[in-house]
Amino acid sequence: MSRTVRLGEQIRQDLAELLARQVRDPGVGFVTLTRVRVTEDLQHARVFYTTLGEGADATRTERALQRATPFLRRALARRLELRRVPELIFVVDASVGHQARVEELLEQIRQEEAARGGQPPADAPDDDRDQ
Repeated sequence: MSRTVRLGEQIRQDLAELLARQVRDPGVGFVTLTRVRVTEDLQHARVFYTTLGEGADATRTERALQRATPFLRRALARRLELRRVPELIFVVDASVGHQARVEELLEQIRQEEAARGGQPPADAPDDDRDQ
């Protein structure tokens, strides 16, 4: 495992703990840190997160994370043994939403197949034609 991957995972764990125990801003709400991508030069860290709620709640969380960034970076400096702590850039993780949409579509397909009695649609290609 590369150094940037290990550092990203360490930053994710430390930030999650700091957000849960030390950040007192009520705007942060329920935040889940999904992954951290650290650049090769260790200067920047993109922190991907998800949050409950949409619209105004998501905006409030984004602003709260921006306000907490200097505190979080100083706290990381005390925890990590690095010459320079990466700049933290918080990014909403859209992949979780995409995953939920894929799950929703798969469930819809399962329900449609169950409604047809497990039979494939009439216009579906025949899988046995190659044999």
